[in-house]
Amino acid sequence: MNDPTAGSPAEQIVALLERDDREGAVARLEEVRTAPVDERKATLRSLRAVAEDRPAVVAPLGPALAAFLRDGERSVRLTAAKLLVALAESAPGAVEPAVAALADRLADEAEFYYVRARVAEALGYIALDHPDAVGDPGIIADFRIGLSFDEPEVREKLAKALEYVALGDPGRLRHQVSSLAEHLGDENELVRYHLMTALVAIGCASPERLGPAREVLVERLEDENEHVRGRAAEALGLLARTRSNDDTPPEGLLEMTSTEEEPFVVDRVRFALDREGEFESSTDTPDTIGTSDGVRSTTASAVDAITSPDGDGGCPHCGLDLPEGAPPMCPRCGAPI
Repeated sequence: MNDPTAGSPAEQIVALLERDDREGAVARLEEVRTAPVDERKATLRSLRAVAEDRPAVVAPLGPALAAFLRDGERSVRLTAAKLLVALAESAPGAVEPAVAALADRLADEAEFYYVRARVAEALGYIALDHPDAVGDPGIIADFRIGLSFDEPEVREKLAKALEYVALGDPGRLRHQVSSLAEHLGDENELVRYHLMTALVAIGCASPERLGPAREVLVERLEDENEHVRGRAAEALGLLARTRSNDDTPPEGLLEMTSTEEEPFVVDRVRFALDREGEFESSTDTPDTIGTSDGVRSTTASAVDAITSPDGDGGCPHCGLDLPEGAPPMCPRCGAPI
């Protein structure tokens, strides 16, 4: 479509953007803010679909979309937050100007928790490529403090955001190792995975910082999720490489090289043991283990594995074991099954 006067508001906005008329597109979007609720939501949903397929088209709207986070209707704010997540995932720079508005929603304890979860996710995507934009101590504190009391859906996104902050600039969290480690026993395996990965990212830059978390890391070697176990071994391997660390490998680490373990775990256990000379590193072990690039390249597939249904009757979102004939909504995280 290339006629900016025809079609729905979203189609008109896209047509204007395709003609490089950003000013006209923003003006049309501003008009939508005073339209009926259903029209506001429909416009944002349509723009989200475009953002998922062609983020570069919608990118110029990033700053203007932030205004919808202050909409009086909760459903509009949620729809806007989802759109900003979709845009931030592919074009984080486009959403960077909206950081202040996103942070305000996150800090509002009265806000609907699904909205807060989505804005945390958007902030995380921004932090991955633009860490300075999300490095404000107040934002980091909101991420960290929320791990103690928020709903499972929010905790998951907060942990993910902290992981991305650590990957974007591990120095931002180098003083938070102990506080992050306190939540490695969370019932949600994605929370555990994201926080463990954040610690590995910190350890890639400053392995000595992992010292206070060693006991908790050893405990996570027995985590029920193999990706959490693998990251725990990776973190311990980084710690073992510091000159100040004279500890022997944790008991049972050598047994984890068993063929019963997944390759993700075995490779990282070998990485942990090789420093101590207890295990000859395999030529098949990736040399990117223990590096920021290696963490970045493997975390998406790990999350996919955790969230993909595997036929074991567990919630694909939080991992809760569900009985046969369970309701279509998880009683723990509230997500549809």
